Amino acid sequence: MRQHGSALAALLLSLGAVVAAAPPSSAQPPVPALERDAHPLRTTEPQGDLGDLRPVGRMVKDARVVGLGEATHGSHEFFAMKHRVFRYLVEEKGFRSFALEGSWSSGLRLNDYVLHGKGDPRRIMREEFQDIYSWWNNTDYLNLLTWMRSYNCRHPHDPVQFMGDDFGYAGPEPYDRVTGYVAKAHPALLPRFAELYRGLRPTTTVDAHMKAYLKRPLAERKAIAGRTGRALELLKQQRPGAGTEKKAHAWAVQHATAIDQTARGYAFAFDDPRQVAEGMRYRDAVMADNVAWWQKHTGDKTVLSAHDAHVALETSDPTHYPKVQGSFLRDKLGKSYVSIGTTFDRGSFHATGADGKVRAYTLGPAKPGSNEYTLDRVRHRDYVLDLRSAPPAARAWLATARPTRSIGTEYPGPGVEYRIALARSHDIVVHLHQVGAARLLAAPSPVGQ
Repeated sequence: MRQHGSALAALLLSLGAVVAAAPPSSAQPPVPALERDAHPLRTTEPQGDLGDLRPVGRMVKDARVVGLGEATHGSHEFFAMKHRVFRYLVEEKGFRSFALEGSWSSGLRLNDYVLHGKGDPRRIMREEFQDIYSWWNNTDYLNLLTWMRSYNCRHPHDPVQFMGDDFGYAGPEPYDRVTGYVAKAHPALLPRFAELYRGLRPTTTVDAHMKAYLKRPLAERKAIAGRTGRALELLKQQRPGAGTEKKAHAWAVQHATAIDQTARGYAFAFDDPRQVAEGMRYRDAVMADNVAWWQKHTGDKTVLSAHDAHVALETSDPTHYPKVQGSFLRDKLGKSYVSIGTTFDRGSFHATGADGKVRAYTLGPAKPGSNEYTLDRVRHRDYVLDLRSAPPAARAWLATARPTRSIGTEYPGPGVEYRIALARSHDIVVHLHQVGAARLLAAPSPVGQ
């Protein structure tokens, strides 16, 4: 099971490794050109004046989805900055949804809190952000959620929303919403749905459920995917009326889709590298599908929070990650999807070590030859840069792949060197001089143990 657990961790969250420096590229570092287009950031903290983010608003233009990355899964400044940028986009650009690299069902619970004040956010986060999602159980996301709830109390007729776009855990909520809809709209079908979903609705904690699911034989996991797929197709076959009936049916189908996505996401052979790669592609396609569906059906302009590697426009490791979420979203939305990547010169982050224990790690200044080394030579401590409008003197440098820090949940990572061309991977980059470890509300549990 350790082998399967490690594969699943890679499949679900551990995109990224810290890469070693390589010899400098022949392209000369264009620091003066970068400085002319760099817009300094006052802070990464969400409180206070947001005037320094106006350039971000101009860069985003009329985007419907903005992917906002993070170079680590465990640094305070990345999480706080996402809150700050989301707050700006809500107040100045009409954004209304925050999408997290977390499960669809967790998003449903957290959205009930954000919209209606239902439940205690600390308890929901503690219960939902377990196993491979436990990195999100931190003070920065708690602050974001409480701000969103406060905003909705002040703007009850124009609320913000929270959604999870991932498939790693299908909790009780989507099952209950599907069967609740069927009981009301198609009661004769309820016994059939009860049969297809029998034994699948979780009754334990997220952590226990996910670990137990991985212990099922592959054949059983494939059989479960067959059942959830039949339930989904049966629901799709129903023809609702117009108006509210049509809307209710669309949401029920999406909840059934989320259930099926989880079953299919676990129906890969995690001991087969080719299957793992297919699973990686499937996962990013699913996350893109869910964000695009949410944006279309709510009408909300949406900030997507995920690892840099997920929001990117191209993969940096086609062997293991054939196509990533940002690439799928660009295909679906065109220029209405904008990708913002992040980099940092030095600092700390939480990650799981080789011994399975979570601790804070600290990295010194970036080494020559890396993207971060040159970016940090710009005179601003923290800044944002539009890669699409970079001056000619900087374009060749930005289009050249070179080592870049991309840290997932494990450190050191799987030992893959990610050579990233910033201008091909993102539309915009935010560079931070220094980051510190996020404050976790509970220690993440080792995966597959």
